[in-house]
Amino acid sequence: MLQLLKLPPQQDRDAVMVLHMGGVFGDKAATLDRFRENYKLLSQDIKNRLVLENDDVSWSVHDLLPICEELNIPLVLDFHHHNIVFDADKVREGTLDIMQLFDRIKATWTRKGITQKMHYSEPTPSAITKRQRRKHNSRVSTLPPCDPTMDLMIEAKDKEQAVFELMRKFKLPGHELINDMIPHVRTDENAPPKPYRRYPKRNGGFIDLERLAPPSTIPEEEVGMGGPEGRVYWPPGKEDWLRPAKKPTSAKPGEGSGTKSKSVRKTRQATKASQVQATDVEDGIRNAPRSRAKRTSSVKTLARKRKAASATGSEDNSSLSELSDATASS
Repeated sequence: MLQLLKLPPQQDRDAVMVLHMGGVFGDKAATLDRFRENYKLLSQDIKNRLVLENDDVSWSVHDLLPICEELNIPLVLDFHHHNIVFDADKVREGTLDIMQLFDRIKATWTRKGITQKMHYSEPTPSAITKRQRRKHNSRVSTLPPCDPTMDLMIEAKDKEQAVFELMRKFKLPGHELINDMIPHVRTDENAPPKPYRRYPKRNGGFIDLERLAPPSTIPEEEVGMGGPEGRVYWPPGKEDWLRPAKKPTSAKPGEGSGTKSKSVRKTRQATKASQVQATDVEDGIRNAPRSRAKRTSSVKTLARKRKAASATGSEDNSSLSELSDATASS
């Protein structure tokens, strides 16, 4: 897919695929050997884009840097992951220990002519355990030491708002384009036209031609993020300024705050019961002629059988009487 984009040469080289090493499976050395074997089987196109990143579970920067140098794979340094998983044998003084590896990490990128990339994020202030520290904070409070020519990716829950926060705080280029913390309601978006419904019988076949005309649109250069005033920033805790909360609906009569009263529930249950009874009655009326016809036919059949049985019995009785008379006369 990246090849089909037909990007310029430098952008095409910079379009990389960032991967983690994955599991350890009880033996890091054996896992690295399997990675070496499978990496050789990859096509050159995939090798040109594949880069590795230290994770926050198993693989530290000190684990991945040697194999990246061996196989000519760029290494993405993630500061947040390094603060969770690091080499216990090294002295930890903020980022001082990792800064000693900056030149070696940068060399993994420059050898392939790719713009270096780093990831930065911070844990939530209330995080204590290792599992809690893995969660990213909504915004970051500072910037890591890095070369200004590289790509620094901020990983934060508030996305672009976290970047705007850093731009305002450190007066980065473009910070003057972000206005003060003023709420803004979008009114300049081009809404899609609604389909026109005709009611010829109701309106006598009249068609409103004005409604068929598409609504007036606003030029694209006037429609931008944050509207014409460019208000795109909100301070922490004021997300509803650019993402308004839903308006609460008023409760219906007989209903409390968010809960249905007992009388309303009983009334609805009674209504449903009456509807079920009415449905049963309709079904009974609909099926009644069929059932009466069945009963009538069965009664007639039974009457014929009884009549035939009685006739047969009378013939037998008459023959018996004749036989007894003959016997008596003899």
